[in-house]
Amino acid sequence: MNSQQVFTFGQEGLLQLLMVSAPVLLTVLVVGLVISIFQAATQISEATLSFVPKVVAAVAVLAVAGPWMMSTLVEYLQRTLQSIPGVIG
Repeated sequence: MNSQQVFTFGQEGLLQLLMVSAPVLLTVLVVGLVISIFQAATQISEATLSFVPKVVAAVAVLAVAGPWMMSTLVEYLQRTLQSIPGVIG
């Protein structure tokens, strides 16, 4: 196994991590931004007002995108495990 293969595996792993986590992170980011704008406009500084909608949005996105996320991770893991014999020798 040379250094190019190690970097390729690392790059593929980081790309998969980014793809799988992006829907949840972007949704929580947008919800947090909307809640922050609402709090700034109304001058309400309640901590639970920013926390609860983010959790609800994250759970909703996981319910919708969860199967896709799981299948993407399983396919990546299968490809990685199946490539082990070719990398070793």
